[in-house]
Amino acid sequence: MIPIRDTERTRRRPIVNWTIILLNLLVFAYELTLTPKGLQQFTVRWGVIPAVITNPGAFSPAALSQTAGLLSLVTSLFIHVGWVHVIGNMLYLFIFGDNVEDILGHGRYLFFYLAGGIAASLAHIITSPTSLVPTVGASGAVASVLGAYFVNFPRSRVTALFPIGFFLPVVQVPSIVFLFLWFITNLFSGVAALGIQAQGGVAWWAHIGGFITGMVLSLLWRRRRVTFR
Repeated sequence: MIPIRDTERTRRRPIVNWTIILLNLLVFAYELTLTPKGLQQFTVRWGVIPAVITNPGAFSPAALSQTAGLLSLVTSLFIHVGWVHVIGNMLYLFIFGDNVEDILGHGRYLFFYLAGGIAASLAHIITSPTSLVPTVGASGAVASVLGAYFVNFPRSRVTALFPIGFFLPVVQVPSIVFLFLWFITNLFSGVAALGIQAQGGVAWWAHIGGFITGMVLSLLWRRRRVTFR
């Protein structure tokens, strides 16, 4: 299903969410100006390479100088490798991120987004520690937003396109159903991919790790809010 909108309204303008979306689009616009070789160098430089994080001693100083090291845990969140990649991530962030920012506040939402993205990258690194393939994209951080939305807006409904062959009927489903199906699809795909040496493609465990991180951080925030009320 492709989400179009949700039924939750916000009380404040999601300026952090809009800024994150804008930054992703600006970086993607820059990528479009690069040659294929330049784009490859850019993704190697700023993307997360699990083997570089887990075993930097296996690489020469010259090779390490071509990567961002631990900084890539953040920089990789703003890089995308195609139109479908960036539009898909930004669509989900646009629909669900404003509500999460609304309940967390601007500053806390920024921290939450980056923390969720970093946790998602670490989940990918743990499941593919020897991979030399650069991992890029906001999907792990976006997944943490989805996890927080899942916990905080169980009564919301999502209007979505439901592809059936050549037809795209519009349906409205509870958000918990929509997001549960999203999570289960990623979980099954992630389990199926375990033990397979990745040569590229989708970092399923980054999605799973991000979603769970978003749920946990959101629950911790809610408990803290009640405790200090």
